[in-house]
Amino acid sequence: MINKKILLALSICIALLSACQYDNFDEPDSTLKGSVVYDGQAVGVRTNGPRLELWQDGYALKKAIPVYIAQDGTFSARLFKGQYKLVRKADAPWLAQLSDTIIVDVKGTTNYDVEVTPYFSIKNEKYEKSGDNIKATFTIDKVVNSANLTAVNIYFGKGFLTDHNRNDAKIGVNLSEITDGKEVTITATIPEHLKNENYLYLRIGAQSNASSEYCYSPSHKISLK
Repeated sequence: MINKKILLALSICIALLSACQYDNFDEPDSTLKGSVVYDGQAVGVRTNGPRLELWQDGYALKKAIPVYIAQDGTFSARLFKGQYKLVRKADAPWLAQLSDTIIVDVKGTTNYDVEVTPYFSIKNEKYEKSGDNIKATFTIDKVVNSANLTAVNIYFGKGFLTDHNRNDAKIGVNLSEITDGKEVTITATIPEHLKNENYLYLRIGAQSNASSEYCYSPSHKISLK
């Protein structure tokens, strides 16, 4: 009986010591923040869809640190001070450029914008409510010559986070109405189940044949009342 009590006491002591050791580990003390940008503007994406990766040499356990991108193109990661290799991952709405490694020195709050080359870009978007319809005016530019446009959608959402996977309705645009670099106006009927909302968030997404991910315009709030 005594031996069992001694063993139990030792087990508790070891567990407490281990917990203290974990508590004594330093927390990351630096932040890397920025945006994925093209032509000086942040590129809109699906929240937590496309991502970046960070790698740090000199450690026995070498693992990628995923950096997820918010829908407005911004990102932020808590890190330990040091030098990191940043990689742009594949299956994003921009050229992967996997052979390009970006070296980033992180100390304190470090701001670093990551340049990308999207397959298409959406700009000059405007929305106007007219009765039960929304008039959406925008321009889609082809950036990568080898890319082809496969889908353009107008997304309706009750919340700010609106994209291809998270929306309350989406309306497909006939691609024959889209001309590269030319302004286009599309009239879309507000879906019946959304007509009584006080406001909606609207967003345009464009997909190329080179990626499953869409590039997006910013999420825009429009009053329905």
